[in-house]
Amino acid sequence: MSTLQVGILFGIATFVALFSGMPIAFAVGGVALVFMLLYMPSETVGLVAETLYSELDNFVLLTIPLFVLMGAAIGKSRAGGDLYSSLNRWMGRIPGGLGVANVMACSVFAAMCGSSPATCSAIGSSGIPEMRKRGYSSGLAAGIIAAGGTLGILIPPSLTLILYGVVTEQSIGKLFMAGVGPGLLLTAMFSIWVVIRFRREQASARLQGDDHHILREESFTWREKLETLPRLAPFVAIIVIIMVALYGGWATPSEVAGIGAFFSLLMVMVIYGCWRFNDMKAILGGTVRESTMVMMIIAMSFLYTYVMSYLHITQEVASWMVGLPLGKWGFFVAANILLVVLGFFLPPVAIILMVTPIILPALKAHGIDLVWFGVVMTILMEMGLIHPPVGLNLFVINSIAPDIKLSEIIWGTLPFIGLMVVAIALLAFFPDIAMWLPNNVK
Repeated sequence: MSTLQVGILFGIATFVALFSGMPIAFAVGGVALVFMLLYMPSETVGLVAETLYSELDNFVLLTIPLFVLMGAAIGKSRAGGDLYSSLNRWMGRIPGGLGVANVMACSVFAAMCGSSPATCSAIGSSGIPEMRKRGYSSGLAAGIIAAGGTLGILIPPSLTLILYGVVTEQSIGKLFMAGVGPGLLLTAMFSIWVVIRFRREQASARLQGDDHHILREESFTWREKLETLPRLAPFVAIIVIIMVALYGGWATPSEVAGIGAFFSLLMVMVIYGCWRFNDMKAILGGTVRESTMVMMIIAMSFLYTYVMSYLHITQEVASWMVGLPLGKWGFFVAANILLVVLGFFLPPVAIILMVTPIILPALKAHGIDLVWFGVVMTILMEMGLIHPPVGLNLFVINSIAPDIKLSEIIWGTLPFIGLMVVAIALLAFFPDIAMWLPNNVK
């Protein structure tokens, strides 16, 4: 068979395995193993264990379980609720302040745990009922949390950026710095949209002439606001420690992950009393499960790309993509469309580990900055988390608010998807939004 025929068969087999409902790691690894047996020398099968071990024997990958531990410590305690209630009191006077507080809570929580589903679950479990109680439409409340949760894979620490850095051999520190500007930009854009949409819902309620909850103003005294500072201070302290250590050059991303995990555990143990066996079992058990799942996907994806490379599938596809008469920006748009389409079916981890090695040569050939593209790709992965049919955040929201129809959740997230498209356009015209920090901080 020709390389083209093998490549087409390889792609079809991959999608069949993924759509079969098999776990991603086993689907990807199984396809790779079958094609090794069919098209590669038999002795290469004996090198599978060595290949997997050599790829996982990377100190940078240590950041993954540590950041997962950091997120689990916060997500499985009352810390998320306290963060939300504190920000709610300080944002009370802003139109739509409750919604803005949820966006801010998602961004702060995301900056500590790097997990989108964890952010949705931790903030949404208290945020969605409170917003609906105060008159926010179900779609808006769900959309705020679903979209706010996506900030977890952009604002450092980000597991997505770590994986992208490993695959492309780019500095994790630079990728983290590049994610700060776009993360703040999206947080601001989401907040502005929430205020606009809130005013519209208020205007609609006034026209109906009834005593709608959304028309009732809520205010807090300075004493009530200041009472929340002791609950907010530990979050700010941990974020400051992480940022100073990372961007000040005092520690590597792996060391920063250890620092963040240690202080997060210390916080929930001392402040929230999560030192009992059942508490630690939930935190550590959740960490082991999620970390093992991610590491298995990474290992099998490396095997998958190794087989593609051996069979010259990667090289052929890369040569074809480089040869397309598109130019730099034409290729950029085509790559974005490809990633959005893949986001309909695959989670971010699978796309980054399976697709990035294929488009990497073309990115280099067109002179596209890999750190900058890593941020763009991460935003595209965010979009994949909130658009059907495999929008993971949509199902997280549906699980914590089962009385909200999935269609309402989807319609509530659509404006935020549009905002992400605008953010990518802004990054294309003004790349310094992402690159100023990594270019100026040594």
